[in-house]
Amino acid sequence: MTETATAPLTGKALLQKVKELAHLPRRETAKRCGYYTVTKNDQTRVNLTDFYDAVLAAKGVPLDPEGTKDGRGREPTYRVSVHKNGQIVIGATYTQEMGLKPGDEFEIKLGYKHIHLKQLDGDSTRLSEDQELEPAEV
Repeated sequence: MTETATAPLTGKALLQKVKELAHLPRRETAKRCGYYTVTKNDQTRVNLTDFYDAVLAAKGVPLDPEGTKDGRGREPTYRVSVHKNGQIVIGATYTQEMGLKPGDEFEIKLGYKHIHLKQLDGDSTRLSEDQELEPAEV
């Protein structure tokens, strides 16, 4: 099993160390910042991926803004297709993202090559903001 000899630097400490070691090659800089492991055979492996990720995170660049995901399921494609029975199903991912609740109603307006869904208010008389669904090219 591999183990890290020192705790890797993060944040401002990492950025400061990278500036100090700017004259060294990337692998050596990563190693001196603690981004390496030592294998059973006493070989040193530099982990450049974690090093780069840490540098970007320290600079405030979000790499994985949805890091809390559990890795299950599919990513939304923002496309739908018409089923054999003629229905178009909008999945729960999209309705949750829009904050819709069971029972919310929409007025359907058909246009040329598009469908507008306009959300109805609770009294079903006034329309609120447009919710638009555009089909794939026909």
